[in-house]
Amino acid sequence: MTRTFEELVAEASEASVDGWDFAWLDGRATEERPSWGYQRMLGDRLARASAGLDVQTGGGEVLAGVRTLPRTMVATESWPPNLTRATALLHPRGAVVVADPDEPPLPFADAAFDLVTSRHPATVWWAEIARVLRPGGTYLAQHVGPASVWELVEHFLGPQPEAARHRHPDDESAAARDAGLEIVDLRSERLRMEFHDIGAVVWFLRKVIWIVPGFTAESHLPRLRALDAQIRTQGPFVAHSTRTLIEARKPETGDQGLSGNMTASPLSTGRTVSEAGDRIEGC
Repeated sequence: MTRTFEELVAEASEASVDGWDFAWLDGRATEERPSWGYQRMLGDRLARASAGLDVQTGGGEVLAGVRTLPRTMVATESWPPNLTRATALLHPRGAVVVADPDEPPLPFADAAFDLVTSRHPATVWWAEIARVLRPGGTYLAQHVGPASVWELVEHFLGPQPEAARHRHPDDESAAARDAGLEIVDLRSERLRMEFHDIGAVVWFLRKVIWIVPGFTAESHLPRLRALDAQIRTQGPFVAHSTRTLIEARKPETGDQGLSGNMTASPLSTGRTVSEAGDRIEGC
């Protein structure tokens, strides 16, 4: 039996959005994955690190999925429900979870880590990353790119031409260089997303709170009804996430630099549609 608009919205409005797991959307929304495989890269780098810091770890799900952690492993997080979840996942692995407001300064000494990582940080404090890295240390991260899920943003908020530039890889790499880091790798991809019912949209916007700031179903009912009608008549609502892989290195003392003139690669389309269908991972 086809579920009504009211049923789908009510269910999605009441479901928990704690942690950073998107399993609630299984069968209801999909997203292509970047070709580089961030978690695989993360696991490889952590296995070779002596002291690692994962900034804005969310619920700790990505870090917990890595096979080998360094002997010193710390993760920071600001949101209390995520702190609880991350602690439960990471403490048995020997990692320490630190409550941090995601604002400078990071609560660590200078040159404390040889690897700093982050997946989808809300903000990036480049000077702090450079400060806590040891000379020769690396920052490896997957960032949300510019105009991510912009089809959904503009459906609810209207045209946002100025905001579409936010998080552009050229700007991020310039900020990293300004903090004294060298860009080693910089890649971007545009990835297809599909929302198969209006409940998936409501739950997604409740969880990823920066897509439509202040979102509630009650305050956006007219636009939700219009989107529900579109999905029922035309099929899944298609949007596109953008992802940036960035690797930056803190120079050794006296190092002349590796790639100060590197620029971002053109935005590619990532994996083919035939490889689509992965779980939503947050935008």
